[in-house]
Amino acid sequence: MQPVVDASAPPRRERGLRSRAGNAMERTRVAVLDGAVRAVEKHGARRATMSDIATLAGIAKGTLYNHFRAKEAVYAAAVDGGVRTLAAECALVAREDLADALALAADRLGSHPALRRIAGDEPATLAALTTIGEAPPWLAARESVREVLAAADRDSSDTSIDVVLRWLVSFIGSPGRGVESQAGLLAAAVPAAAVVESVEVDPVASVPVPPVARIPGEQQLQF
Repeated sequence: MQPVVDASAPPRRERGLRSRAGNAMERTRVAVLDGAVRAVEKHGARRATMSDIATLAGIAKGTLYNHFRAKEAVYAAAVDGGVRTLAAECALVAREDLADALALAADRLGSHPALRRIAGDEPATLAALTTIGEAPPWLAARESVREVLAAADRDSSDTSIDVVLRWLVSFIGSPGRGVESQAGLLAAAVPAAAVVESVEVDPVASVPVPPVARIPGEQQLQF
């Protein structure tokens, strides 16, 4: 005997179907961003096409367009993801030694294959890439530097962030010499985070007491 099915009941979803679909989309996105980096490394940022990105990502071109409509959007997502991943790694290192974290970031920026390709073949693109501004990628970069400084218990004001960010930008696509010594000097120059001491305030004592009014001809009451 078959069970009776209520026709008015909402359709039942297979448990885990939504999570599996989400995982598949995330894997596709990761593959796309990796494909974008490899496409820039192989062809350069200007010459790389959406077809190149899809091929190197191992997906169909139509699937790529389901996620991004233009290669500039893919590049922006790849930069944002790369910055956040590097920041998370550097923040862990910064808990032990800020200089090591700064040296790690500078080394990664200088040796990144896609950035080195741009630095070698597309100076105009590199100039635009290293011009600090207020676009979303730079806001993400500033926030990432803030997280690293905070992890090291160092001052994370806008001034300190700008100093560190400008130093790091100088290494994009161009490995520098003496990175460790420079990172050590920079880390030593960033002051410790300001400590705000909490002061307990007596709520009664903090309330101003108005002067007692004196009535002419009467003696002031004493308590």
